[in-house]
Amino acid sequence: MSASFGDKLKAWLQYPLPHHGISRLTHHLTRVRHRGLKDWAIRDFARRFGVDMSEAVEPDLGAYEHFNAFFTRTLRPEARPIASGKKDVACPVDGAVSQIGTIEGGRIFQAKGQAFTALELLGGDAAAAARFDGGAFATLYLSPKDYHRIHMPLDGTLTRMIHVPGRLFSVNPPATRAIPRLFARNERVMCLFDTPAGPMALVMVGALNVASIETVWAGEVTPPQRPRVQTWDYAGEVQLSKGAEVGRFNMGSTVILLFAKDRIRWDAAYGPATAVRMGRKIASIS
Repeated sequence: MSASFGDKLKAWLQYPLPHHGISRLTHHLTRVRHRGLKDWAIRDFARRFGVDMSEAVEPDLGAYEHFNAFFTRTLRPEARPIASGKKDVACPVDGAVSQIGTIEGGRIFQAKGQAFTALELLGGDAAAAARFDGGAFATLYLSPKDYHRIHMPLDGTLTRMIHVPGRLFSVNPPATRAIPRLFARNERVMCLFDTPAGPMALVMVGALNVASIETVWAGEVTPPQRPRVQTWDYAGEVQLSKGAEVGRFNMGSTVILLFAKDRIRWDAAYGPATAVRMGRKIASIS
């Protein structure tokens, strides 16, 4: 589906906004501990979006110290069983498929008439981008109601983390249809792993009101806002098993997965707008 006039109007209205200022305000507000305010916000959100608290380790809405603690709540392990087959690739998040397919000519499909390059997405790291030429990608959108922790699709050894500064446009479906190169323009954190399926990139894309992105090994990567691309290299000291937590969005956004050519096959059941659940099989190792 191409962008409608309504999509374009919503996108145009975002350009002059102080994206980072709004998101930093959200960062503060979602950590307010005043019992009356935080309890009202949590209960209103849970009612409005139909949050199933029976899945949570802590089902009592009043037990959370602030809104962000509720938003990034942990789930009971049995609520999200992990695909256990040796060649199964587990979905890293709850949400919906935005796009899924093959990286063609170095380009990743965003929406009708919209694409961006793997090189742009990976912050200009040509060596990293070359590893995914002709490979597979999946863009997974997390809506406000979804579980917001991110987990490993496969066993993996972390080799590099890259933070790329940028804008914080919304990443909802109208925005992806209307804003050119959206995921290569927004602030993002890329985690590069060696896995049984070869190299894998797990990209956490920031968005408006996404007040921070954090990983289990480095804590909050953003904020602060950095003026230039920053890279951290790892020498095998971070190893995570399939299903292990990678990080979280403090408020919601998008995850992009990249795999090398001919290393995995996406499950035919998944296409644009298909709902996904963390832990379920989304692909198979070739």
